[in-house]
Amino acid sequence: MKTAIMTDSNSGITKSEAEKLGIFSLPMPVIIDEVIYYEGVDLTQEMFYSSLTGGKEVSTSQPSPGEVMGMWDEILAKGYDEIVHIPMSSGLSNSCESAISLASDYDGKVEVVDNHRISVTLKESVLEAKGLSDRGMSAKEIKKELEARAYEASIYIAVDTLEFLKKGGRVTPAAAALGAVLNIKPVLTIQGERLDAFAKVRGMKKCKHKMLEALKNDLATRFKDVDMSQIVIGGAGAGLNADEEKEWTDTLKETFPKAIVYYNPLSFSIGSHTGPGAVGTAISIRR
Repeated sequence: MKTAIMTDSNSGITKSEAEKLGIFSLPMPVIIDEVIYYEGVDLTQEMFYSSLTGGKEVSTSQPSPGEVMGMWDEILAKGYDEIVHIPMSSGLSNSCESAISLASDYDGKVEVVDNHRISVTLKESVLEAKGLSDRGMSAKEIKKELEARAYEASIYIAVDTLEFLKKGGRVTPAAAALGAVLNIKPVLTIQGERLDAFAKVRGMKKCKHKMLEALKNDLATRFKDVDMSQIVIGGAGAGLNADEEKEWTDTLKETFPKAIVYYNPLSFSIGSHTGPGAVGTAISIRR
């Protein structure tokens, strides 16, 4: 069986990077002033965050059924026998549930994985799926493997401004105003299903320290039996410049010298809630 691996750009894997990896990535739609753009295709990080802060109406959306099935049909037409489709977590979007429904028309040729991840942790799942496919595992077997270890990951995000959480109804206008006056920054976490509050810290420097401590705690508890050579620490950010990206990545490398460390920008689905300036990190296992 020839098994294809497919994800969407919420994994941080662009269409061009997917081609190099030998997988398929569906660009997520973003609506700006009623015009549809696609993440990593005709919408860059700079364009997205300048629109978000420039008074434009910005919203993210799940792919249409036609876009999802169109890519599945294209993949099968290339000679693949089956597809493992790994969208973002069902707890964060309806795109996973929609894909599961659409897959019922494909006679078992498409297996949709709900492994409750996004961003760097989703990317690691996709890379693992590709490795399992290369070793001859079927789509059903890959789905079972990924879903069994879905929660072996954590994401932490420090938000620089409360404006966009206020817009999304996640904090009240009064709390946002007070936070701005007191320089209080929320640290959010994604532990599979949802984006939740983790801590409130004064200033971004202390936020970064809080996230590093959270990673250390994960390593000492949930991941204590995992060899550090298998631990992936992902750096992430929303609209950061090159110097800011490097500084955060270097900090993670210095703090966790034996882990695999790399940087990926936050997907626009997350960035639309955090706004620019957010800094994040994630921990997962590379098998």
